[in-house]
Amino acid sequence: MIVWRTRRGFHNGVFHNGFAKKSKPCAPSGRMKVLGAVLLVLSLLSTAVRGEQLSWSDKPSKTCLFQRLSSPDSEFCRGGLEVIYPELGDVGCMYIPQCHQYRWRISREWGNPRVRYPQAEKNKKYVLVLVDPDAPSRANPKKRFWRHWLVTDIPGVELRSGDIKGRLLTDYIRPTPPPRSGYHRYQLRLYEQPAHEAIALSPGERISLGSWAMESFVEQFRLGSPVASTQFLTKYYED
Repeated sequence: MIVWRTRRGFHNGVFHNGFAKKSKPCAPSGRMKVLGAVLLVLSLLSTAVRGEQLSWSDKPSKTCLFQRLSSPDSEFCRGGLEVIYPELGDVGCMYIPQCHQYRWRISREWGNPRVRYPQAEKNKKYVLVLVDPDAPSRANPKKRFWRHWLVTDIPGVELRSGDIKGRLLTDYIRPTPPPRSGYHRYQLRLYEQPAHEAIALSPGERISLGSWAMESFVEQFRLGSPVASTQFLTKYYED
């Protein structure tokens, strides 16, 4: 038998030694009916609110998705070289996302990135090259390599901080893929500069940026293999 204590010894049951014996439930009163109706309305309103919140999720998200490169493009990234643009941070081995007009800003607004190589030796100098091997498109790269930036005599201490100066042979040119040409790779190669080696472009190289014989340049000045390299991919900002 289920019993419960009451203040006066009697509550909806039969009085028995200060305890009440539970009886059969009586029919709901008018007040209980009103309360039930109110609870039903509140439940319906709650369902409607949840439905409205679900509909909000169908709107385009403002979240930026940063996609890393996959093989074989990712294999080019080695050595820990960082290329840092405003807001984006290090874009090495990544696609530039369309959100927040990042593709437009990297092509039209931002200047040269910070380039950082924490492993640089302070007493050595380095050569930095930025090229587009996909000019005018990856499917038809007849203007490979398009030179976007060339800096020599970079002290190792500058590379450690990311604020490089060195000796500028080619001013920084923003990545500007043509419309409907797909993704372009923008490749940065860092070479250790041989001691006492004076590096310069020929008169013909200074005139033209496209169809640059980068491999011949590297061989001429005995730069060898890059100590580090990285790349990012972007395309025309309206594509």
